[in-house]
Amino acid sequence: MSSDGAARTEGDSWDLASSVGATATMVAASRALASREPDPLLDDRFAEPLVRAVGHPFFTRMLDGDIPLDDEDMPLTARQRCEQIAVRTRFFDNFFRAATESGIRQAVILADGLDARAYRLSWPAGTVVFEVDQPEVIVFKDTTLAQLGAQPAAERRAVSVDLRDDWPAALRANFFDPGIPTAWIAEGLLPYLPPDAQDRLLDHITALSAPESRLATENITDMGVFTDERARALRSGWRKHGLDFDVADLIWVGERRQASEHLVATGWDVTQHATEDLYAENGFALPEHELLADIRRTISYLSAELR
Repeated sequence: MSSDGAARTEGDSWDLASSVGATATMVAASRALASREPDPLLDDRFAEPLVRAVGHPFFTRMLDGDIPLDDEDMPLTARQRCEQIAVRTRFFDNFFRAATESGIRQAVILADGLDARAYRLSWPAGTVVFEVDQPEVIVFKDTTLAQLGAQPAAERRAVSVDLRDDWPAALRANFFDPGIPTAWIAEGLLPYLPPDAQDRLLDHITALSAPESRLATENITDMGVFTDERARALRSGWRKHGLDFDVADLIWVGERRQASEHLVATGWDVTQHATEDLYAENGFALPEHELLADIRRTISYLSAELR
């Protein structure tokens, strides 16, 4: 599928410069900016070279300073954008740190895109990190990081499979052990799944998880927060400066069960983390922008442990 704003269809495809794949590049570009001196909020030295290797013109220009992120038509300042991605990234980083401190030595990153946690986090000896994504994405990242001379900080096993296919079988074929506790993350993934596919994904995770496994993802009470006209207006500044897609066109709308409700019903103890609380924990002030209010109320983060 190209990044021309066409609606999602069953079986659509993409690369890291188009459609859903470009959203992974967008997030990595934000991590790259948040990792820059003189006041880095993150330490992701792999984000910028990965984004540049993708070659999407808008995000390359962003890294080059050619996109005026502090323009009045942008809802967030450049600093606020860095704080926003820092809150999200630190939540999932800290989730993995806490999981490994508890003794978990098996981690899975679903739809990992340009995630470099297998390389940049400090993993305890004996940890195995599985990265699951489409074959083209895995090949691209493997090749780019190898050219940088990067070495994973844990035993890394790349699982080349589309999450719409039989990814549990592919995971097992790569020596995933369902008999031991696992730490799972599904970061920024659920909005791009049809409602029934979201439920299947969570059910597969449950079926593959031993007791005391952990999961972190977002909990979104209304996918319409991404697609209504106010949300489109929020992103209009990006389009003005040349971004060739709108996230609204990539979201699967329609009634769906909240991830928190589904997990509780299938045996998980769930803790929800409000955006306001995570900002406060990181010492940041929430941006004052009325168009962001619904987003903050609608989207929270969750962590869960299987009983």
